[in-house]
Parts: sequence; structure tokens; C-alpha cells
Amino acid sequence: MSYFSSDFTLGILGGGQLGKMLLYETRKWDIRTRVMDPSGKAPSRLACNEFLQGDLMDYDTVVAFGTDVDLLTIEIENVNALALQELERRGVKVFPGAKTLQVIQNKARQKLFYRDNEIPTAPFSRFGYTSEIRDSIDNGGLSFPFVWKSAQFGYDGQGVKIVRKPDDLEGLPNVECVAESFVPFKNELAVIVARNETGETRTYPVVEMEFHPEANQVEYVLCPARIPEEVAHRAREVALKVSESLGHVGLLAVELFQTEQDEILVNEVAPRPHNSGHYSIEGSFTNQFEQHLRAILGLPLGKTDRRYQL
Repeated sequence: MSYFSSDFTLGILGGGQLGKMLLYETRKWDIRTRVMDPSGKAPSRLACNEFLQGDLMDYDTVVAFGTDVDLLTIEIENVNALALQELERRGVKVFPGAKTLQVIQNKARQKLFYRDNEIPTAPFSRFGYTSEIRDSIDNGGLSFPFVWKSAQFGYDGQGVKIVRKPDDLEGLPNVECVAESFVPFKNELAVIVARNETGETRTYPVVEMEFHPEANQVEYVLCPARIPEEVAHRAREVALKVSESLGHVGLLAVELFQTEQDEILVNEVAPRPHNSGHYSIEGSFTNQFEQHLRAILGLPLGKTDRRYQL
């Protein structure tokens, strides 16, 4: 199939800043794009061939949008996965796939997936409602401190809270959630994995992330991470196992903890370009947005080495 300067249309669900940055690459290659976002003022509206305003969680809206594209991808996880499943049934290529997204969209399912696939992650308990946590504490099933995570719709530091005492549970939404053991760690790391439909993979260098203490958002990304090579190797191996186990196609950002004992534990993942990879725009031979396109289009994966060596 010819993707360049042709009638081929790439659909993108989500038109935020990540979508706009992805469009910088599609414009270089003259790939026709169709974007949908809930906001009429979404950044991507200025750079795509066709922009539609619509609800990414509405089944019929997503199915209608995807019917008119040749391949569909995302720039945000909060999309209707059942609609993606229907589009796959109709023969539309969807990367990442609906099954992958269904696992990643729900942190409880995500944690169970790690356990079932022997992927190292912090110990956790799953609750149907936040209100059930108090009973678990009272009966000795859970002890302080722990990290409360909403199972769904957590994003950019939202839906996460460190619980050190009973009063910290006040005001939390009464929703499906995970209580995760608080892990003393040296570093928060990330590895971006690119994987195509044939299983070819590339990993970017392991990076170190420093978070804002209140906003819980990444402030600094250090590449390469200031860790021993054997720890970096372990981080890459764990990230590759996550990607392979999910059968993921596209870019997968795997966020990790390096514990005090130098264990590597998976925190969570994002099935798309990620803020831990923005350094690659100027710092890598192939930036993360071009790499995502290469992976979903089945093109040879690009070189992930840093352009500037220390």
C-alpha cells in the first residue's frame, strides 16, 4: 500500500498537543489525516486534512469516524474500546488494538495483567469501591502507607493519591480502585518501546523522570538515566516483555520504579507517544512521533540512539 501522497487516510482519535506533534511528521510524508477531538479548539485542527468535533467515548461516533479511514490510531487512551473492536471486525486496522486498550484503560485490569504474565509490579489489592478500603484496613488486609489509584480515567497525576492515614481517604471518589503498596524507590524510570505488526522492536534509552511534588507531573526527563548499565538492561527487558505480552503495535511508554534494592517494577504504561520521549524530537535519530508512524504503518523502525553522546 502507498501511504505517501495518496488517497490513504490515517485516522487519529484525539487532537491534543501529542496529536499535533504527530501531525508534524505526517505532513513531512504527505500522509492524509483525519482527526476527531471533543474540543472545537483542539491544537490538531490546524494541521490535519480533515477535523471533526466529536465524543471519543461515544460508540456510534467513533464507529462512524473510523469507517472512513484506512488505519486508526490514538493520541489519548480515553476512547471507546468497544467501538474500536467493532471497527476491527469490519476490517479497519486499529493500532494499538482494542484488546490492548481495554487492558490499559483500567488500572485494575492492568495490574492483574502484570500479575498473570509474571511482569514485576508493586503488590496491590483491587476494590470495587473506595469505601471497601476501610474494612480492609480494619481487618488487617491493608496497612499504611499505600497508593490509591482510580481504576479508570486517571491521567497526568489525576486519580492518584498517597494514603498515609485514614483521613487521607476523605473526599476520594467512591469508584473501582487499586490500593498499591507504597514502594520506596531510588528512581522513576521510563522506557519507550516501538513494536510493529511483525513483532520487530526497538527501545529508546532508559530515561530518568523527576516529578513535581504537588502536581505529580513530570518536570524533568534525564537521558540517559543515571543508573548502572545492568539496571538499564533489566529495565529494557521488562519493557519489552510488557510490549510483547500485550501484542502492542505502535509506541508504548513503560513507566518503572527502580527500588532501593535495584529491582525494576512496572508502574503503568501509555500506548502512545509520551512526555518521557519528548527529548527525542531533537535528541534522537528517530523521534518518537515518526517512530510511532513507522510502527503502525509497517515501515522499517528507525534508529533510536541519541544523536549527541556525552
